[in-house]
Amino acid sequence: MNSRQLIELRNFGSNPGSLKCWLYLPTILAPTTPLVVVLHGCTQNAATYDHGSGWSKLAEEKGFAVLFPEQQRVNNVNLCFNWFEPGDIRRDAGEALSIREMIGHIVEAHGIDDGRIFITGLSAGGAMANVMLATYPELFAGGAIIGGLPYGTASGVGQAFERMQGQNSPSVSQMQSALTTVASSWGPHPSVSVWHGTHDQTVKPVNAEQIVHQWAGVHRISDTPDLIESINGHGRKVWLDGNGNEVIEVNIIRGMAHGVPQSFAAKAPLGKPGPFVLETGISSTARIARFWGLADDADVSMAEGAYEPGPERTTAPSGIEAVIAKAMAYAKPSLAQNAAGRDEQGVGKVINDALRAAGLMR
Repeated sequence: MNSRQLIELRNFGSNPGSLKCWLYLPTILAPTTPLVVVLHGCTQNAATYDHGSGWSKLAEEKGFAVLFPEQQRVNNVNLCFNWFEPGDIRRDAGEALSIREMIGHIVEAHGIDDGRIFITGLSAGGAMANVMLATYPELFAGGAIIGGLPYGTASGVGQAFERMQGQNSPSVSQMQSALTTVASSWGPHPSVSVWHGTHDQTVKPVNAEQIVHQWAGVHRISDTPDLIESINGHGRKVWLDGNGNEVIEVNIIRGMAHGVPQSFAAKAPLGKPGPFVLETGISSTARIARFWGLADDADVSMAEGAYEPGPERTTAPSGIEAVIAKAMAYAKPSLAQNAAGRDEQGVGKVINDALRAAGLMR
């Protein structure tokens, strides 16, 4: 792993979202260096997510900078970005503005190429990455959403929990309208890379489909992909624009639960195993960087190594997933009516505990 440390930046702006800011600069910082913004998931921080995803390691090898916004417990007890709070997901407000200010500060201070700024994140970080792509589309050349959700479909804790479970979702036209309403007047739209596990019980895979439908509207492309392929046993679909450029891709990772898909069997893997960093035989970090033009085929090969497919496995829910699964079981109508001897207060406590564990309740 890269031994160089992340540097904390302060006084980067008004910071209305009260976020922290960490930066990684490669040893050789060339003029017009690209920038990747990386948003951690719930219960994580900048350093732990970098340790698992390996973004700074790849940045050192390929010569781009990495910005790590970081949540604080004063904002969210489980360190989730507040992708479901209206005050944090509007242009020039809350956490979204804090991240925008960080980017502006780094671009000016370090001569970053403002035409090659990208953003990615996991879970709540993936949902917040989508917030940034939606509210500041002119700022980003591309984004990658891992285990995330569509933009603007939840307002408050209750709706957020429903959307994570794929319940009561808005129609495709409503999701597209949410995006076009906030983004239509701000210029060209970024490319979007979507990653999701087939066995994700924390954020159901239907959310990946919804993200694709949402962005297909502003890119004015059909629902039918132009390319369908299998990579290391996983499914990939690609949509092209009128010029033949890849503008949307979705990678559905077979057998994966909630987390970042990585490959640790390679001779030179990116990142290290950890919570929500999962062995899948495919390196999302390397492939996302290649999708953005920041890495090449050789980098992907180094990060993945030889792949040997195995039997599909169903991963039993653990950690946050187990809590949410338990809450969903208790929340079934048949159980919410004292029929099983549980009072409403007890049911409510289980659900509230699950919401806190998922970072949806402060």
